[in-house]
Amino acid sequence: MADVGPRWGSSVQANVKLMIEQFSEVLSQAPKLGAVTRNIHYGSDPRQVLDVYQPAELPHGACPVVMFVHGGAFVEGEKDRTSEVYSNVLWYFARHGVLGINVEFRLAPEHRYPAGTLDMAAAVAWARREVGALGGDPERIFLMGHSAGGAHSAHYAYDQRFHPPEGSGLAGLICVSGRVRAEDSAENPNAARVRAYYASPQDMEEGSAVHHVSAQSLPTFVAMAEYENPLIDVHSVDLVSRLTQARRRAPPHLWLREHNHTSIICHFNTAEDALGRQILAFMAAPR
Repeated sequence: MADVGPRWGSSVQANVKLMIEQFSEVLSQAPKLGAVTRNIHYGSDPRQVLDVYQPAELPHGACPVVMFVHGGAFVEGEKDRTSEVYSNVLWYFARHGVLGINVEFRLAPEHRYPAGTLDMAAAVAWARREVGALGGDPERIFLMGHSAGGAHSAHYAYDQRFHPPEGSGLAGLICVSGRVRAEDSAENPNAARVRAYYASPQDMEEGSAVHHVSAQSLPTFVAMAEYENPLIDVHSVDLVSRLTQARRRAPPHLWLREHNHTSIICHFNTAEDALGRQILAFMAAPR
C-alpha cells in the first residue's frame, strides 16, 4: 500500500488487481463467524442476486442491516470479486451483530442508466420484506456502496423519483469512495466506462447523486481514501459540503490516511477497523 499509494492514479486497473490479490491472501486468515445464504434472487435478471450473512449470535431484538454494493466502474464487478473480497465486508458486520446483505447488480453497456438505481430500489424492497424473518430490523436498513456501487446507492438514496410512496425504506446511507458525480473529463481514467453507463450528458447530470441532496436527505456517512481514483475524493468532499449546507450540519465523514481506492474496502475484517468502528457508531446513533 505504501509503495502503490502515491502512484495510484497512474495505473488504476493494475493497482486494483494488485490490491485484490494481496488482500485476498490476508483475508483468507480472517474470522468468518456466522452463516451465509448465497444467490437469493431479488429480480428476474441473473445478476439480480444477493447473499445474506447472519451473525453467529443475534443481539437481543432485531439487529441492524447493512446492504453492501460493490464497485467495478459500471461495466464489471461482482459481489464475490474473489472468495474473500467483498464477502469480507459482510463478515465484518456479521461479527459485530449486524445482518449483512451483499448485493450484485446489472452492468453496462447492456444495462444503462438508471438500471443500477432501479436495482437498488428492488434490492431494498426485497430487504424490507424479508429481513424480519432473518433476524434483521426492517426499520434499520443501511445502504453501503463503494465506487460505482456508491454511485448507484447514493443516487437511489437521494433521488426521490425512484422511491416507493412510503419512502426510500432506508435508515441511512454509507458512501465509501463513491462516484457521486458522473463525469467523463480527461482527468477521469474511467471516463469511457462512465459513458458506457450514462448514455448522455443529461443522464450524467440527472444520475449524479450530488444533484439530489436536500434538507430531507437521509443521514449519510462519507468515507474516502488518501489515494483515490482521480476526482473521487473531490466529489466526495463536494457531497459532504452539499449535505452540510442542505442539512445545516456536517455529516460524519472520514479521510482514511495511507489507504487507496481499493484498500479502503478490502481492509474490512482485518485487524485495522477505524473505519468500521465509525460506521458502526453512525448506525447506532439516534435518528
